[in-house]
Amino acid sequence: MTDPAEPSTPRRLRIAVLNRNFSATGGGAERYSIALVELLANRHDIHVFAQHINHTWPGVTYHRVSQHVARPRWLNQLWYAGATWWATRRGFDIVHSHENTWHGNIQTMHVLPVKYNLFHDRQGMAYVWRWLKVATSPRLMVYLWLERQRLSAGKPRAIVVTSESLKAQTALAYPASRQALKVVTPGVDRIVGAATAGKQLGARQRLGLPAIGQCILFIGNDYRKKGLTTLLAAMAQLPMDCFLAVVGNPKQIPSFKAQAEATGLTNRVFFLGAQKRMDVVYSAANFLVHPTLEDTFAMVVLEAMAHGLPVIVSGPTYCGISSLLTHDVTALILDDPTKIPELANAMGRMLRDAALRDRLIESGLAFANEHSWTAVGDDYDGIYRSVLRPNT
Repeated sequence: MTDPAEPSTPRRLRIAVLNRNFSATGGGAERYSIALVELLANRHDIHVFAQHINHTWPGVTYHRVSQHVARPRWLNQLWYAGATWWATRRGFDIVHSHENTWHGNIQTMHVLPVKYNLFHDRQGMAYVWRWLKVATSPRLMVYLWLERQRLSAGKPRAIVVTSESLKAQTALAYPASRQALKVVTPGVDRIVGAATAGKQLGARQRLGLPAIGQCILFIGNDYRKKGLTTLLAAMAQLPMDCFLAVVGNPKQIPSFKAQAEATGLTNRVFFLGAQKRMDVVYSAANFLVHPTLEDTFAMVVLEAMAHGLPVIVSGPTYCGISSLLTHDVTALILDDPTKIPELANAMGRMLRDAALRDRLIESGLAFANEHSWTAVGDDYDGIYRSVLRPNT
């Protein structure tokens, strides 16, 4: 006979995860989704519904969603939302969407709401013109409609955001969503620490980077939004023994390679494209620079800290993680990431001041240690069970 005083084992849930591009070479939203799936696969029955799948994990079932039209994107988004609604309308305890869909009792928001981007701080005729823009754009009308359904009140759902700043911005755009909003920041699976000299050399050889010199790391799929334009301009003011490794979307390389050449940086900027082995990338670098213009959290900053890299990052106005950081203690924080002199000065300090680097490494490792994926999984477990739907 079971002792009623003993806690019962929580039952395994059948969970559908919605993410169009389920690949580790995607952006922060994809890596967040993948890390959560890998963590929860031993606790629950996980089913991934995606149009592009480049991932395998024991115990995870993958369902490829058709993609009849890649362009326009809004039409594909509408198709994906409808196809996944039909496929998951029965048989799941939880439908967890990382996409702009009207269904799913767990919605994880990784980007600013479309409505916030369109209308925040717009008044008078500027506000009217925005609505005229929406009225003449099928793309914007579809995105706004999906978003409104996604964040609507009165449905048994939780809306998870990745930072306090995104929570505030979402609540401003959709006040009715306020009670459903919960913050679950990204995590790291382990604290790696700084690479040894030998490990750094091996990583550089593997990536085709110079063996000697200070390697500055930039990671992002949208180079312009993540601040590469300003970073390239600031690089021209640094010593010749510094070089930049750019990791991310290979489709954006040509235009930024042209900027590097025009700035006289041809031999000091290395475009590495998308990389699967990010541990190798972090091991090759001396510090990370993330002068982003818009990031709701910035997982790359947390990951870099876990690998013992000091970090330069945009302030809280531009980057969600910065609201949790302290300037000169856990990171060098930029007031304005578009200011070339400010960024060049921060990188110069990082290069010259060994004590500063050591302080940032130590504090960064401690910060990363407080943000584990295990804790994230526990948070989601609680959220899942709070909004269980009938398994029909």
